[in-house]
Amino acid sequence: MYAYVSFLLIVLTYGMETSLFNFSRNNENKEKVYSTILLTIILTSSFFILGTWLFAQPIADLINYPNHTEYIIYFGWILGLDAISSIAFAKLREQQKAGLFAGIKILNIAANIFFNLFFIVYCPKLLAQNPQSWLLKFYDPQVGVGYVFVSNLISSIITILIQLPFILRVKFTFDFSQLKTILKYSSPLLLAGLAGMTNETIDRILLKYLLPENSALEQVGIYGACYKISLIMTIFIQTFRFAAEPFFFSHSDKQDAKQVYARVMKYFVIICSIIFLGTMINLSWIQGFIGKDFRSGLQVVPLLLMANFFLGVFFNLSIWYKLTNQTRYGAWLTIFGAVITLAGNFIFIPRFGYMACAYTTLVCYLLMMLVSYFIGNKHYNVNYDVKRIVAYIGLSLFLFAISQYINFDSDVLGITIKNLLLILFALVVFLFERKEFRFQ
Repeated sequence: MYAYVSFLLIVLTYGMETSLFNFSRNNENKEKVYSTILLTIILTSSFFILGTWLFAQPIADLINYPNHTEYIIYFGWILGLDAISSIAFAKLREQQKAGLFAGIKILNIAANIFFNLFFIVYCPKLLAQNPQSWLLKFYDPQVGVGYVFVSNLISSIITILIQLPFILRVKFTFDFSQLKTILKYSSPLLLAGLAGMTNETIDRILLKYLLPENSALEQVGIYGACYKISLIMTIFIQTFRFAAEPFFFSHSDKQDAKQVYARVMKYFVIICSIIFLGTMINLSWIQGFIGKDFRSGLQVVPLLLMANFFLGVFFNLSIWYKLTNQTRYGAWLTIFGAVITLAGNFIFIPRFGYMACAYTTLVCYLLMMLVSYFIGNKHYNVNYDVKRIVAYIGLSLFLFAISQYINFDSDVLGITIKNLLLILFALVVFLFERKEFRFQ
């Protein structure tokens, strides 16, 4: 069910978050832009919620949940509310209210965890100990795993209620002519989002269908577990994206905009290099977060970390087509990546299993990054410090290679020696960047 959510949320927001940043930067009436986008999302989300309610049974039949139409209704509400909420969150990002943004996001996660624990852990124990408790009026053991969705829905409702004062504070106006311009800008971003999600998720789906039945689920499990370690990089990149996108747009009219973008890219590469190197040289204890039966796939971790590294660089580069209103390039670049992903996985999974997924992901994001860089140079040239960027990436890979030959009987001593390589990387960066640090 949640696999469908990632795609549907892209459809329901259809690039409007980025559109908000773009059309707010040069528009004196930012509130009209926000109001037009928000009302549009509310309208389309309402139709979606209504549609999932009216056609819950056919949809449940289609995705093989014929006896659980309530799942469809839950997800209709979850997706509709989250789409509306995403625009309210985008406004906070545009206003650079990071503390409020983070606070509401954390509350959303905390509420989700709390209600999952309440319904799935606490209530069954309470039912066994005290069947007459008044709390059980809110609990039906027949719902079972459905409480995962109920918890998500409750947290989504709480989030939208917290955002409601900020939403209602807006003077609601709707500009249809402006909406047409916005949709022309955002529609390629919808295609880019769907193609991008294909790049991120399709490999685990194809593993299940392209491998023999007796090994498919095992390989999916191993690859999925090891993939989680690479989320260390993904979390940083996602956090960076939340802050960087509105910053890039708001800074676009400044005289030093391109110099700032180049500097941000360099620092981004430095931090990602540290994350890559720090993760790999400490993998001996980080692997403890996944079960022993899944550690046979740890060789995919450096490939996936570097792949997500390149994806982060691609995101930095993508500012050229967003600022120049050429979002069609974003669609073509991610579709190009999706073709590589599909071709690579279909051709190589039957022969190499989950290793094919990792290598294909790496090649996909590397080529997307390079093509975006060369095309972007023609349309919106930013003088990135390519030599140092390549040098820092190369140095992190070189030190990682050295760390593979450091072995001691004592795990503590081995980890300590390896982490000296991380300190060495930081010292090299400091020596090369110290003049810029002093300047700032």
